Amino acid sequence: MATDVQSDHAVTTADGELPLVGIDRRRAGLGTVGFLGFLGLWWVAALLQPAYVLPAPPVVAEAALAELVSGEITTALGESVRHWVPGTIIGTTLGVAAGVALGWSAVLDDLSSPVVRTLRPVPPLALIGFAIAWFGINHAGAAFIIAVGAFWINFYASYGGVEGVSDDLLDVARSLGVDGDLELIKSVVIPAASPEIMTGIRTGIGRCWMLVVAAEIFGVPGIGRRILRASNNLQVDLVITYILVLSVMFLVVDMAYRAVQRRVLVWR
Repeated sequence: MATDVQSDHAVTTADGELPLVGIDRRRAGLGTVGFLGFLGLWWVAALLQPAYVLPAPPVVAEAALAELVSGEITTALGESVRHWVPGTIIGTTLGVAAGVALGWSAVLDDLSSPVVRTLRPVPPLALIGFAIAWFGINHAGAAFIIAVGAFWINFYASYGGVEGVSDDLLDVARSLGVDGDLELIKSVVIPAASPEIMTGIRTGIGRCWMLVVAAEIFGVPGIGRRILRASNNLQVDLVITYILVLSVMFLVVDMAYRAVQRRVLVWR
């Protein structure tokens, strides 16, 4: 069916190609209006407050430019990436693997259920003491905090996805000759659960950027540490600057991941 605008989802073009990213012009336009409206409200609110409480957008832009020219932003971002990347990868990998295993095996699920229920409510911040004792005040300790947060999000997403695989689908696969747990998991279960698994990965990526700040409060250098230092000095313009840096990084990574997700889930 023809349409005047491309949807946000991948669509098939005339030559059969699948574009990497669809563009919804109406949605993009409304988003732009909403963003400009937010800036306007921020500016008005800043006029009613002292600059040290809420600086106006131009003040923040000036501070951001100064930090960029001095290299502070790139240095802080580089430090944060050094623990965000390994923490996200390790936590995601372990979370998906554990979720698939426990979602598939009732025996493993029953054996691990008490441990899972005990550890799940523990927030990553509560493990800072362990991070310092085990790894020290360094990137490895910060990566540990981030990995813990990524693990649980991916664990439950994968667990729920595997549990939701239809028994009828498994019966059909067996009747077609797919036999053995490993073969069923590889050929049937993971593909069927992939929408939930990939949604969990996407959610975990965003959560890990949030945990960057928390993981750096005990002295590890990076964006979070820069925010904390600026807060202690009442440099609200710098606080907002580095919050925006986090937001931009999340946006870039999320857009890239969504493009990959569309390719992987093209059959949906």
